[in-house]
Amino acid sequence: MADNIPSTFAQRLATDARPEIPRAADERATLTAALAWHRATFELKCAGVDPARLSEKPVSPSGLSLHGLVRHLAAVERWWFRIRFAGEDIPLLYYSDDDPNQDFDDLGGDVGQAMDVWRAECARSREIVAAASLDDLGARYKDGSRVSLRWVLVWLIGEYARHNGHADLLRERIDGATGY
Repeated sequence: MADNIPSTFAQRLATDARPEIPRAADERATLTAALAWHRATFELKCAGVDPARLSEKPVSPSGLSLHGLVRHLAAVERWWFRIRFAGEDIPLLYYSDDDPNQDFDDLGGDVGQAMDVWRAECARSREIVAAASLDDLGARYKDGSRVSLRWVLVWLIGEYARHNGHADLLRERIDGATGY
């Protein structure tokens, strides 16, 4: 187990700095806190790992790595909040029609830089959420449909929940750390 990861469940709980999800709050506070909790959980899954090991793909035959998940989640934040909801005219991250899986497959570049990009996308997403109502509708899809901010928040909570499970397994295979 990594030196900076508390070894017992009680120790982990005592040092857990993730934001709490309120047990009795309005819908907006609950959704935004749940997403914040999942983002913090993902960051914890990556904390304390030697940067070179973040690119390992330890669960064969899967091509998943923590580095790839960082890139993927940065791209997901950008796609749903900035492009699909806010309608910003910006390029996609780690994607092209010629290489749609480059978020997971092309792990060149600095892992620290990928984490910085993910954090910046999360920060921009928080700004967009703070400025909008849950009922606000995002930019139109090609089929004319639109999604509400509420839907985007629910979708992202599910996205992070799935990938936090992947990250938990990857982290355990890398250095034996479990939990969080």
